Amino acid sequence: MTTTESKTPDLTTAPPRLPGALRLGLDRTVIELKTFFRERDAVIFIFAYPVIMLGIFATVFGDQTIDFGTGTELDFAAYFLPGMVATGLLLTSFQNLAISISAERDDGSLKRLRGTPMPPAAYFLGKVGSVLVTSLVQMILLFAVARFVFDIAMPGADGWTTFAWVFLLGTASGAVCGVAFSSLPRSGRSSSAVVTPVVLVLQFISGVFFTFPSLPDWMQQVAALFPLKWMAQGMRAAFLPDAAKAAEPAGTWELPMVAAVLAAYLVVGLVLGVKTFRWRRRYDG
Repeated sequence: MTTTESKTPDLTTAPPRLPGALRLGLDRTVIELKTFFRERDAVIFIFAYPVIMLGIFATVFGDQTIDFGTGTELDFAAYFLPGMVATGLLLTSFQNLAISISAERDDGSLKRLRGTPMPPAAYFLGKVGSVLVTSLVQMILLFAVARFVFDIAMPGADGWTTFAWVFLLGTASGAVCGVAFSSLPRSGRSSSAVVTPVVLVLQFISGVFFTFPSLPDWMQQVAALFPLKWMAQGMRAAFLPDAAKAAEPAGTWELPMVAAVLAAYLVVGLVLGVKTFRWRRRYDG
C-alpha cells in the first residue's frame, strides 16, 4: 500500500515581483491608444478639427495678408497655423482627458482599476503617454495639409526647437490640467457640456481665431491667465518670421514667460490632480 505525501507550499519563496510603474505605464499607453482609436467619433473630431478650421480660414481669408508694421507681410493662413497647432494640443490633452476620465469614472472603470495591483502612477503615465502619441500624429497631419495643400512654409531648425519644447510643455500641462478638471463634472454625461464651453471660450480670447493684438486689452489680460494664450504665442515664435514679434503686445515673443507659465500650470495641475482626483462616482460614497 502506498501513501501519498501532501506537499505543503514553501512559504519561504518570495512572490513574483510585479513590473514597475514605468513598465506598466507603457503598457497602459498601448491600452489607452487602442481604446482611443476605437472611438471613431472622438478620433475624427480631434484629428480633423484643426485641419478643417485651417482649411476654412485659409479659404475665406486666402487673399488677405497681415502687415506687422515692419515691412513684412504674411498670408493669413500662415498666421493662423500656430493657433491651430495650439488649439489642437488643447483638444488632445485637456479636453480629451477631462471628458474621457469623467466617462470612465461614471461607468465604473476607474473603480475597477483601483482594485487591481496596478499602481495609480501607471494609469496616469498611460494617459499622458497616449496624449503625447495622439498629439504627435495630429501635428503630422496638420503640417502635411498646411504644407502641401495651402503651401504654408515650415520653420527652420530654430523654429523646430522652439516647437519641440512648447509642444512637450503644452501637452504635459494640458494633460495634467485635464486630469484635475475631470473631477469637476458631476457625471460622464455632463462632462462634454462642462468642458467644451471652457475650451471654446479660451480659443476665442487667446488669439486662435483672430490676431491676438486685435483683441481688446481686457480680453488679452484675461487670456494671459490661461495656458492656451501662451501656447499659441510660443507656436507663433516657432512658425512666424522674427519680424512678426513686433505685433505682439510686449513687442517680443516672451519665450521665458511662455516656459514659466506652462511649467507653472504643469505643477499646479499635478497638485490639484493629486488633491481632487476621484476613482469613484460622487454618489458611491
